[in-house]
Amino acid sequence: MFPSLPGQGETTPETTPEPTGSPATPDQSPDGVSRPGVDRVDRVDHGADGAMASDRPFGLPGRPLRSNPFMFGLTGALGVLTAWLLVQAIASAGSALVLIVISLFLAIGLNPAVEALQRRNLSRRLAITIVFGSAIAFFVVFGLAVVPPLTEQTTGFARQLPDYVQQLQNHPLIRSVDERYQILDKIQQYVAGGGLATQMFGGLLGVASIVISALFSAFTVLVLTLYFLGSLNSIKETAYRFVPRSRRTRVRLLGDEIINQIGGYVAGNLIISLIAGVVTFLFLAMLKVPYALALAIFVAVTDLIPLVGAVIGAVVASGVGFLSSVQVGIACVIFFVVYQQVENYWISPKVFKSSVDVPPVATIVGALLGGALLGIVGALLGIPLAAALLLLAREVVLPRQDRL
Repeated sequence: MFPSLPGQGETTPETTPEPTGSPATPDQSPDGVSRPGVDRVDRVDHGADGAMASDRPFGLPGRPLRSNPFMFGLTGALGVLTAWLLVQAIASAGSALVLIVISLFLAIGLNPAVEALQRRNLSRRLAITIVFGSAIAFFVVFGLAVVPPLTEQTTGFARQLPDYVQQLQNHPLIRSVDERYQILDKIQQYVAGGGLATQMFGGLLGVASIVISALFSAFTVLVLTLYFLGSLNSIKETAYRFVPRSRRTRVRLLGDEIINQIGGYVAGNLIISLIAGVVTFLFLAMLKVPYALALAIFVAVTDLIPLVGAVIGAVVASGVGFLSSVQVGIACVIFFVVYQQVENYWISPKVFKSSVDVPPVATIVGALLGGALLGIVGALLGIPLAAALLLLAREVVLPRQDRL
């Protein structure tokens, strides 16, 4: 009836859906026509890692210069220079690193005694105090027993040197040689003139510097040993946390076993040296050898050195015995030969059977290589490190090779 007004009775056209398909590539519109600059805003606003440009006040990083030969050579040169500087730094700090290694070695060696006292319901602090105090007392007794006799013997030797030279001059063969070359007179003048002392110690200043350096090193080792002994458990846990979580349990078991073997070796070596010192003191005191206590402590200390330590102690003690009389010297030689057989084939296997199981060849090789690298300290560390390497080879390397 009524004419329809514009807009009435007309349906609103539906919105045409956007075509589905592969997303538009950069610089390309949704209809597939290439239009540079369409997606440029998105590329500029987002970096390679998805970060907005507003999050980077100094702009987005550019593409790395991986194919530039200059950058490749510069990177390699910087790597070589860094490695060289690192080697030089380690070489310069070699003495400090040796003191740290000695302190850690002593702390691991004293830890079994601390744990044994802890099992007797003592606190760790009290156990450390007892063990550390006993170790310091041993070194104090060693100094009191060795320094006075050494000073007295040195003074007596200097006083009796002219008599020794006169006795040598009375020997026919030596007298004929001395008349031709005046060797004894030159030696006497050289020693009396102080040239020997100057060359050996660099004068009084050299002796003072050596003594001060030795005292400082000893004090440093004592302080570091006490620190490592007090915080050994926390140091272990911190080191284990650097291992991935999936392997941490196995590494902890292997690391604890290595530390137990090192501690067992140090504790066992100390026990063997103590036995050697006590037996030597009883024997020398029975024969009335002078300075029996000092010689016994010297034998105990040198017995700590693998392979050659026992021989050094036996030679020095037997030499003092020969100064007393020929019979006493021969008795000392026989005693040390017999005792070394007993120590090597009965005492050492009994002590080390539950702590360190190292084949004899590995013991000799470890001690020789350690001694060549770090001297006496390396010889002491060579055997427990050989035991640790054998443990890792047995538990890690060999099973992996069997699976291949």
